[in-house]
Amino acid sequence: MDYLSVAEIAKKWNMSERGVRNYCAQNKIPGAFLTGKTWNIPENAEKPSRKNKKCDIPQNLLARLKLEKSSSLKGGIYHKIQIELTYNSNHIEGSKLTHDQTRYIFETNTIGIEDEVLNVDDIIETANHFKCIDIIIDNAGYRLTEKLIKSLHFTLKSGTSDSRKAWFNVGEYKKLPNEVGGRKTADPEEVSQRIKELLRSYNEKQTHSLDEIIDFHYQFEMIHPFQDGNGRVGRLIMFKECLKNNIVPFIIDESLKIFYYRGLSEWKSEKRDLLDTCLTAQDRFKQYLDYFQIPYNE
Repeated sequence: MDYLSVAEIAKKWNMSERGVRNYCAQNKIPGAFLTGKTWNIPENAEKPSRKNKKCDIPQNLLARLKLEKSSSLKGGIYHKIQIELTYNSNHIEGSKLTHDQTRYIFETNTIGIEDEVLNVDDIIETANHFKCIDIIIDNAGYRLTEKLIKSLHFTLKSGTSDSRKAWFNVGEYKKLPNEVGGRKTADPEEVSQRIKELLRSYNEKQTHSLDEIIDFHYQFEMIHPFQDGNGRVGRLIMFKECLKNNIVPFIIDESLKIFYYRGLSEWKSEKRDLLDTCLTAQDRFKQYLDYFQIPYNE
């Protein structure tokens, strides 16, 4: 029997090499075996079928999110994303709320504590982040605009202690210089023009690849347009753009935090690390889609 490489099978099955490797690692391709680090795949192997291909609702993720959001469905993918994206994005920025507390706020609009001191801003920003996710779902099909970006920041930071500081400028660009990871960012007087240029360049294309979405995120974070909340707004934008381009989105969790930040710092010289981090997060997100029987592209 003749064997083919991962690259040859990926081309034959019209899917990514990473997807083929995952099938091999999960023993979904009978007869495939490793030689060192190289997979050998029978040339007559058939592409494994996914459970979610049997789904009775032939909708993509964005359509399902809109349906579940409008119907206030509990326990679906919309419910899952609200909790997971909000908890993880806030948590890597320093929120002390637990996963259960985040879930409780979303499900009951209340917070229960016993002998515990909680930061009010953490609670407010959690509730606000739920609203931000609704905004990106409602606007996912439209091109990215400055108005939408400012709206996400305004929604995220409204009602926080920062919003009561005259210099903070909620929903508007920063007034004071700031840094990210010890790196200098755009001066306040440069931000407006640089964001406009970034959006103009990005919106020259109607559709975007994952690499291009991540590159936009890197450039956005290096401009760091707001006084605070840039990371969360930036990750919301990435999620929105994945939905718009029918790309499986992803959530950066605590286990990927160090690789995510390192990847951002090295993006200009080495793109592989950040891309691999996002692909790893994407693989985890596919498990949600399989569970909820939502079709997706490999």
